[in-house]
Amino acid sequence: MTPILRERRGHVEIVTINRPEARNAINYDTSAALADAFDEIEADDDVWAAVLTGAGDKAFCAGMDLKAFAGGGGNVMGVSGGFAGVTNRDFPKALIAACNGHALAGGFEIMLACDLVVAADHATFGIPEVKRGLVAGAGGVIRLSKRISLARALELGMTGDAIDAETAYMLGLVNRVVPGADVLDTAVALAERICEAAPLAVRATKKVIKASLEVPEAEAWRIQGEVGAEVFRSPDAIEGATAFAEKRKPNWTGHLRQP
Repeated sequence: MTPILRERRGHVEIVTINRPEARNAINYDTSAALADAFDEIEADDDVWAAVLTGAGDKAFCAGMDLKAFAGGGGNVMGVSGGFAGVTNRDFPKALIAACNGHALAGGFEIMLACDLVVAADHATFGIPEVKRGLVAGAGGVIRLSKRISLARALELGMTGDAIDAETAYMLGLVNRVVPGADVLDTAVALAERICEAAPLAVRATKKVIKASLEVPEAEAWRIQGEVGAEVFRSPDAIEGATAFAEKRKPNWTGHLRQP
């Protein structure tokens, strides 16, 4: 069985972790396959957004495959983009997690590496590593306090307790909670809404929002000016204004300059 599946819908690429028998846990082959997929998606100008999901209806991802790890099954972190090819990747395009089931440990960290999250109503979320004498090592303890309040991040991290989808929604960890059967279609529809906007403008907006969390405000203004200048000089900036004036749908190219 191939460790991942890929499907293209317009400008949206769907990547599915395909190990339902192992609750979509990540072994080396899966991590490497995801890394290769995200390398290709990042370089493909025809892909404007991506959706990451898991096979089946029980788990989005249960984290690292501990059986494979204990058996010397390769370094799942040592691939392009880090664990699962994504947790240490500065992915420039919109990335949506379609959490079809539980996202725990490394699976929760993969979810946190995504920009937006659509969750099944039966999904649960958490980083239980402290209960195993471990520390979440794929970004969970770094990103969690940037998504929710410090007090709640500390509670989740230090207790290792899991939360349900509704609680995750109330905390702002997920964008939508829907029945399990609707998760993928809802995530793709959200990606398609993003693809209605100019791809360069979307990427620039994502870059500035994320960068502004890490730097002083003056530096954030500098980054915005630099990134925004490229967008304003692009053909899509002219196309957007022209389409507005002509009362028609814009035809985006996604190029920095005229091909």
